[in-house]
Order: sequence, then C-alpha cells, then structure tokens
Amino acid sequence: RFQACIYFASVFQAMSCGIHYLASVFMAVTPYFVCGIPGNVSSVLFYNSSESSIEDIWTLWTSAENYIVVQLENGEIWELSQCSKSKREVSLDLAYEYKGNKSVYSCSDGFLYDDTKWKSTVVTQWDLVCDREWLAKLIQPTFMLGVLIGAVIFGDIADRLGRQRVIWFTSAGQFVFGIAVAFTFDYYSFVIVRFLLAMVSSGYLVVAFVYVTEFVGIKARTWASMHVHAFFAMGIMVVALVGFLVRTWWVYQIFLSIATLPFVLCCWMLPETPFWLLSEERYEDAQKVINIMARWNKVSTPCKVSELCSVQQDDLVSDKTGGNDTSSTKKHSISDLFCNWHIARRTITVWLIWFTGSLGYYVFSLSSVSLGGNEYLNLFLIGAVELPCYIIACIGMDKLGRRNTLIPFLILSALICVLIMFIPQDFNILIVLANMAGKFSIGVAFGLVYLYTAELYPTIVRSLAVGSGSMMCRVGSVVAPFCVYLRSVWIFLPLLLVGIMALLSGILTIMLPETLGKPLTNTLVEATEMGRNKKSCSGKTPPAHSGAALEKIEMFGQETVSIEK
Repeated sequence: RFQACIYFASVFQAMSCGIHYLASVFMAVTPYFVCGIPGNVSSVLFYNSSESSIEDIWTLWTSAENYIVVQLENGEIWELSQCSKSKREVSLDLAYEYKGNKSVYSCSDGFLYDDTKWKSTVVTQWDLVCDREWLAKLIQPTFMLGVLIGAVIFGDIADRLGRQRVIWFTSAGQFVFGIAVAFTFDYYSFVIVRFLLAMVSSGYLVVAFVYVTEFVGIKARTWASMHVHAFFAMGIMVVALVGFLVRTWWVYQIFLSIATLPFVLCCWMLPETPFWLLSEERYEDAQKVINIMARWNKVSTPCKVSELCSVQQDDLVSDKTGGNDTSSTKKHSISDLFCNWHIARRTITVWLIWFTGSLGYYVFSLSSVSLGGNEYLNLFLIGAVELPCYIIACIGMDKLGRRNTLIPFLILSALICVLIMFIPQDFNILIVLANMAGKFSIGVAFGLVYLYTAELYPTIVRSLAVGSGSMMCRVGSVVAPFCVYLRSVWIFLPLLLVGIMALLSGILTIMLPETLGKPLTNTLVEATEMGRNKKSCSGKTPPAHSGAALEKIEMFGQETVSIEK
C-alpha cells in the first residue's frame, strides 16, 4: 500500500514532463500570414474571389507562394505576400494579374496573421517569421538542450543531497517556471525561462525513475519503471486536450502548468528513500522510514537497519578476503566501453539504438500536428498509442527476450517509415494510423533499451554504459526538431532518416547477445565471453560468489536508476 501511494504520486508529476516537452507544438505554431499595409483596406482579391476583409481570405489560402491583392481607401493597390509587399504604379482597376511596374517594399508595417485557429502564438507575438523564422525553429532545440543539461546536473545533485530534496525543488520549479513562461516580455526571456523549465523537468524525470525504483520491490520493478513512460505519454495527451480548448498561447501555458499543481502542494510529504539514507549512513532516519512503511503495509515485524548493516559488513569482509576489491576500487572511464573489439562493437550498437529511439520518438511526436486532418486528435492518438506499447515491451522482454523483442520492432519501425511514403497525401486517416504504428514500434524499442543496456555490461561499468547511452538519447532529442524541419526540403525526409537509422540499428542488434535468464556479469572478461561463447552463458551461475551474484541482482534496480542520469 505504501509503495503504491508513493509510486502513483511520483509518476503523476511525470505527466508535467510530457506536457512541457511537447507544449511547443501548439505554442510555437506558425499560422498563415502576409505583410501588413499602411492604410485601411476597402476590398481584397484572391484569384477570382473578392472579399471585403483579409480575414475572409484565409480559408482559401493554400500555399506560401500565394499573394493577396488589396485596394486601400485612398485608391492604392498592393500585392501582399508573406515576406514582401509590392505597390502597383498604375492603379486603374482591381485585378489579380498585373504586368506593369511595381515598387517592392519590406514588411516594415508588421504582419497580418490568420487567427481562425490560434488567437495568439509566440510566433505572432514577436513576429518570428521571414528573416526571424530561425528564432522560432530554435525554441524546441534549446528546450531539449536544457533537458540534456538538467539530466546531468540534477542526477548528480540527487546522489549528493538526496532524492527527496531534488523532487521538491524540481516539482516546484516546473510550476514556477511554467507560469513564468506565460509572462515573459520578449523572445529571449521566453527562451531563457523555457531553458530553465527544461532543466527542472528533465531533472524531475531522472530522479523520479530513481525514486520509484528504490521503493518498488524487485518483482514489480521492471513494470513500474517502464510505466513511468506511460504517464509521460499521458502528458502528451493533456497537451492535445488543452491545445484544443485554449487558443491563446500564454493562457494555454498557464493551464498546462497548473495541471499538476496538486502534486506540488503535497510533494513535501514524500519521504527520502531508505537506500539513499543507508548510503549516507543515516541509519536512524532510514529506520523511521521503514517503520512508516511497515505501519502502512500492516507488517508487524519490520526489518531492522542494524541487522542489514551487519550483513552488509560481513559481505564486504568476505569480498576483501576473497581478493575481489581490486576491480571495485579501480577507476573506470569511457575508454573501458571500447576495451576490445567485441565490447566496442556492442557499445556502438547500443549508442545507435539509444539515439535512434529518441530521434524516432520525437520525430513522430513533433510531426504529428502536420499530418493533416485534426492536429489535436493526431497528437492525442500519438500519445495514447504509447500506453499499450509499454505493456507489450514488458511481456516481450519476459517471454521472447530482450534482443528478440528489440530487433523486430526496430525493423518494423523502419518498414513503417517506408510504407508511409507510399500512402497518398489525401488519405489522412491512413497516414495517421501508420504514424501511430510507427510511434508504437519505436516506443517498444525505446522502452526496453534501458534494461537491456544495463544487462549487456558488467557491474564495474554498468552505470557508465547506461549513462553514456542516456546521453546519446538526449543528443537524439536535440537533433529531432531539426530533423522535423527538413519537411520543408522534402516532406518524407525526416521519415527516411528515421527509417534508415532504425533499419541499421535493427541489423546491428542481431550481433548482440541475449540476456534473458542469464546472470549479470561482473567483469569485462565475463561480458566479452557472453557475446563470444553462448554456451558459457546459457544460464549457469558463476561457480564462485553465487550468493553475491544474487545480491547484485536484488540490488540491480538501485544501480540501474542511478545511471538513468
């Protein structure tokens, strides 16, 4: 009961991470626009359609190459395009085609925007179009850069100061910075506050993985850690819902920020994890938390910290007398992940899977609003399809194996990317369904790579391996927005890149060893043998230290979550 309350309270706030990660898909949308004009309009002409105001023309607008012909009250006739305007020298009659002389001007009078869908966005607020368009395209990449930095900083702080304090700070930070974004006064303050918001959002997500895994028992650890992603996906669904209901960007941002306010008000009641308290030798505090857990769970005889510590000391003594302390005290670096050809090949493949998973995840998510049809429904479905994919990932990992689940879903995502290219553009429903299938398949692969990576490497470099893989994941999330912008070059170019990366990752994964049902390795020699000699790793427990191996498996969750950062 205690662990369930802790778990659902913590992962509820993970929704806010999904909310802020994808908020820009509607907040930074660029509507149709043309140059502003210095005067009052008397009539408007768009091809063969004549209207009294420019607002009536937007429903007919189809391409950035289009232009609008307007006649002012003083008789002047102007041609308005997106990034320039032309004044006709001879103003005889109002006609769409004109072959006489024109005077071309820049958009010094601002811009006129289509506000039928969105009353206001950050693009319309600060005119982030034409020669300032690149500033709009930096909004999501700079946020993802903050995600990368925040994961590193707050992951380290959580190890030093404790998980509880970081959860308090990052939860409050998401609310404060989320509200502050809505009241920024210019583009640069907007980007800076969003960068800080990205850091605390990423910090919370990293520490939440650590926090819930250190409380959840080993039997439910895989499912519990995997479904933190599911609450992130629910945050994406909230973005779609709020975006549909609220069409002014700063009001939209406020509603998104207050969505998880209940957790901010009660997160101070969450306790510190016993694992961290024990690592800091705060035994009395750890015992208090254990006693609270025992009362909630109606356990009459809670475990005693003093007994755990005595067992731990005995294990340390036995390890030292056995001569095993040399490898544990040795400092390891990133070069150990390339110590021989087999481990180096494994590292390159794992890094590629991390990068591809993140790239595909955000390309499918960010481009969902450009698929045609109802963009709000598209994003909602892209988020909803993640919920079953993590269930499939958990079942597949336990029944088929890690590698045997990863390979088909990576290759399937590549095939779906190719399939989408052959679907006619007017088949909107089919395109959305295919993108949902692509997000589903890449989500399965992305979800299980955490655990698979940790099992592929020995104890001495396990944290380093998953930590470096997670860093490649963050790099993929930074690259993803730029990849989506390549739609302007060719509409299928982002999918082509994701498909190539997924296919390459799937092929290289064939060379990785299966880890299902096999003991965790402790040295680089054992990890190398796992890949070279399958018979020696067919489920046999190492002859020595079998008890220590079992203890390492029991403590695996504690170790894995600390490497999440």
